[in-house]
This record gives sequence, C-alpha cells and structure tokens, in this order.
Amino acid sequence: MRLNLTHEVSVDRVSVRYGATRALDDVSFDVIDGEIVCLLGPSGSGKSTLLRVVAGIERPTAGRIVLGGVEVAGATQFIEPEQRRVGMVFQDYALFPHLTVAANVAFGLKGRPRSDADPLVSSVLDRLGLSRHAASYPHMLSGGERQRVALARAMAPRPRVLLMDEPFSSLDSRLRDEVRAHTLGLLRDTRTTTIFVTHDPHEAMRIADRIALLQAGRLVQYGPPVDIYLRPTTLFAARFFSDVNELHGTCRNGRIETPLGSFPAPHLANEASACVCIRPEHLRVVGCSEGVCARVVRTAFLGEIDHLEVAVPGLDAPMTLRAFGRTAFKPDDPIHLNVNPSDVLVVARDGRAPAVV
Repeated sequence: MRLNLTHEVSVDRVSVRYGATRALDDVSFDVIDGEIVCLLGPSGSGKSTLLRVVAGIERPTAGRIVLGGVEVAGATQFIEPEQRRVGMVFQDYALFPHLTVAANVAFGLKGRPRSDADPLVSSVLDRLGLSRHAASYPHMLSGGERQRVALARAMAPRPRVLLMDEPFSSLDSRLRDEVRAHTLGLLRDTRTTTIFVTHDPHEAMRIADRIALLQAGRLVQYGPPVDIYLRPTTLFAARFFSDVNELHGTCRNGRIETPLGSFPAPHLANEASACVCIRPEHLRVVGCSEGVCARVVRTAFLGEIDHLEVAVPGLDAPMTLRAFGRTAFKPDDPIHLNVNPSDVLVVARDGRAPAVV
C-alpha cells in the first residue's frame, strides 16, 4: 500500500523479540530522502538487528517498516529483501573471492542484460577509483580497496536505501579516515539515502545528518548531532558522547547546589534527584578571585592538551579537565576552577527528564 511519501524510510513502533529477550523495543523514526542517519549505541543495543529488519533479513515481531511509501514489513505484509531495492555493505565486505572486482560489482545486477549492466559497472568503478582493479581478485586488494568494492557492488543497482553495518571498523585509523571521507563524498554527491551503523560517537557526528541513539533495544534520542551532543536528554546520552564530570544533587526551588556552584534546573520537580554533567573541556582554570578552590592531583601531557585531575572540596572523586597548551601545573598545586553555566548539562538521576542549563 502507498503511504507517507515524504520519507524514504519509516520505522514505525518496531519490536523484535527472541523468546523473553527483547532486542528492539518499540522503535520509531523516519529517514528523509537523501539523508544519512547513523544508528549509534554500544554492543547489544539493537543497531544491527534494526538494520537487518530494514533490509528484510529479519522480521519484526511488532511494528512496520515503510520504504519509499510502501509497507515492506508489518502485521500482514512482508516483502522479500531482493524486492526492496536496498543495498547492503557488511562489516566483513562479504566479497566473493573467486570473482573479479568487476564480477563482484556485477553480481548485484543479475537479471539485467550485459548491455545495461556493463556500463553501470564501469561507471561505479570509475567513480570509486577502482577501474584499474576491474580484473583483480579481492585477495589482491588492500582493505580500503575491498571496502570500496563492497560499496560499488551495493550502489551499482542504484538502491532506494543503502545500509552499512560498521563498514570501516576493520581498517586502521588513518585509512579509515580516508575511506570514510571518500565514501561520504560519494553518498553526498549521489544523494543516496543511507542508514549507517556505528558504535563510535565521533564517527556518527562526522557522518550523520541525524543520529538514532539506541540503548538496550530502545531509542534514547533522535536528532542532528549538534542537538544530541549539546542537549542530551538522559545521563546515558551525555556519557556516550564524551567524558563528563558528574555532580549529584537535589533540585530545590529550581536550582542544584554543588561544590562547584549553583546551577538552574527549572525543568526538574522540587526535591528531584539530579546529575550536573560538566565536560572536561568546559572546566576552566581562573584567577583566585573568580572560581572555586581546588588542588591538582595528577597531570598528563597529551600533546596539544594537558589532562588534569583535580580535587575539589566536598567531592569524593577528582574532577578532570583538559587545558590547551602547556600549563606547567604539578601535583598539589592550588588552582581555582570555573565553568560557564551555558556549558552545563543537567539531567534527572532516573534519566528520563531532559536538561540543558
């Protein structure tokens, strides 16, 4: 049946159960045509399961999947993977070792006349800088080249949606950056609607138009990277994107009192338990007349930044801060700290109440 045509992908209240285990729990979000969405979360959060449900490899226990306005999985409808016009790039690339690069790419075009398939293969190989490897076999290629072959095979049929399951995880960091940038450029140029699985928040922020953050099979937060980073709705979301110093307290009269200062929390109920989250880069060393007294516990030189652990009276554990440039601080040095209230995140201790000061 024809449904919402403004979205290329609609995930509507999808759940997947394996016996008593719920791998996905009532997940809903939409992907706009040409958008890149990252499914982000730790191992076991349901990312790959959700990708397989969209692909048609897995059937949802409840809910439905809509692609291009057509329901492809639901209570009474299931369209097989090969009929969904979905491309898939797996973590291990899944190339056929006995086929040449050109034959691997052409495999996704089975059923088309050679007069149609050959130009498509040549075009996508040229686009990805693989033309000179057309007659090579996968074992003759580097890891980055094999990744590009897998991408070429997925994109040759011009899929409605491209699904990628941690495709760069087996590459070393320098090659991963290069291949990722090349892939992202191609996806942007072709406006390919893409759902991309990763466990790396930095990769998600570099790639995605929007991020779907998953935890234990549930969608925690969905939105542009800047929104999720600056306005996490739960303590899990705040922790997942960066280290945070956590100061626990109770909301009284719309404020949280902490050893580092008082912070507004108008969104929290009176007497609600709260967590004030401060990222290490937002703590500043200031003059003695401006901030809170602290003592340096240890330092670490990390190149362009110094990593400091500092003890603050009234806190059981040291706070961490990152200072750019050489600070010349030593253990036991007295310092004074301050933080801009606009950089402080406040979330309810139960993780359900959103918060940004």
